[in-house]
Amino acid sequence: MSCKEFLELQPQNQINDESFYRTAADFESSLLGVYSSFKGFHTGNLHYINELATDNAELQWLAPTAAEVEFDDNSVTAANATVLATWNVGLYTIARCNTILNRIKGASFDPVVRDRITGETRFFRAWSYFYLVQLFGRVPVTDVEFRSPGNIAATDLSLKPQEEVYKLIIDDLTTAESMMSATLNADKGRVSRGTVKTLLGKVYLTKKDYALAAAKLKEVIDEKQYSLVPDYKSLVVKGNNNVAESIFEIKFVSGANLGNLYSVQFTPALSNMLLFPNNQSGGGRMVPALNSFNAFEKADRRKAASVNDTITLLGGTKVYSRYGLKFVDFSAINVSDGSVTYPVSRFSDVLLMYAEALNEQDKTADALPYINQVRKRAGLSDLAGLDRPALRLALEKERKVEFLFEGQRWFDLVRTGRAIEVMNAHFASKGISFRMTENELLMPIPLREIDLNPALTQNPGY
Repeated sequence: MSCKEFLELQPQNQINDESFYRTAADFESSLLGVYSSFKGFHTGNLHYINELATDNAELQWLAPTAAEVEFDDNSVTAANATVLATWNVGLYTIARCNTILNRIKGASFDPVVRDRITGETRFFRAWSYFYLVQLFGRVPVTDVEFRSPGNIAATDLSLKPQEEVYKLIIDDLTTAESMMSATLNADKGRVSRGTVKTLLGKVYLTKKDYALAAAKLKEVIDEKQYSLVPDYKSLVVKGNNNVAESIFEIKFVSGANLGNLYSVQFTPALSNMLLFPNNQSGGGRMVPALNSFNAFEKADRRKAASVNDTITLLGGTKVYSRYGLKFVDFSAINVSDGSVTYPVSRFSDVLLMYAEALNEQDKTADALPYINQVRKRAGLSDLAGLDRPALRLALEKERKVEFLFEGQRWFDLVRTGRAIEVMNAHFASKGISFRMTENELLMPIPLREIDLNPALTQNPGY
């Protein structure tokens, strides 16, 4: 009664957007949300598109979902649930990034920390757009922070041309690079400047800007922050955290519902296997295709670390069944909760991309030492005397076996213009009559999104 005005306090038991985005700790917490949604790309979606939809893998599960069958049969439709999930996780990650980038402009804390958070956020926005533009061609582009249905309705969410999307991607990455410290993060689960440079090199390579790609990738090589590990197997089994070859990785923790799904995805749907504790069955969702086995040269050490085709059942019976070994946690009490770290990018990718960028500039002799570094680690002899077309095919084969089940194959085939030829040869080798066509180089815009947003138009052929 003695006061002239009411006392107004912020609620003490809840966070609201007016009071939250102020301190460095607030933005760090929000950035963890971006890392979390980015992780969603790598828990299944990436592998269905980049592995199951290619000649790398095939379905073995007897009761697959309609979406899984569509990828395996090269018959993806606009109603595919995985396509929708991929679209959503990409745009959801972008929306989270936009919130941070809009709010951090007015924040007042250590500018070095502010720049680092801004750089990491721009990297994730660029990565998400890069993934989406490769898959869908045209995507909505916005930097708006959505705070209400009216705000969404007032925003232009029509599909933008690929060049506009790539312009934003390159701008985000070049800005991020300038904001990140030159010091390598000891924790490879956090974005470093080398992470940004590597992605920017891949973006230039995808756009066929080979001189720019080579220059950026050479920077990563020359900084000598990363190197090939001697033993390929150490990259794909438990204990693979923060190794010298890792540029950026996702760490998984078992026993806390924070694990990966690779143990169930890449292993057979067989009962009473002796692969896992308690004779657990795998899922058979993405087992290696026969040509993935045949792609390895006889002396290639990577094969024993990547694939196997013999299963021992309870009672000692051995059966033929192909399965993947990479990132599979064979000690997992729950096969859907594996603990093996997943590398988003590795130094061997930098070496092979650099070789590709050089070769496409008619510098084939200069490119050979870089593919040979990767081959030497695998126990293979050097390549020599190849011309430009021959090295193209050698790089395609090398990338297939080096990055099997690492979510690279589909993008590699599309980038090099080889997807239709390779996939149709794969179908013919299996006695399958259907063929891949030009329109299938892009995924369909999800039907649900078109129903919700009339401004969206479907990609040709769907």
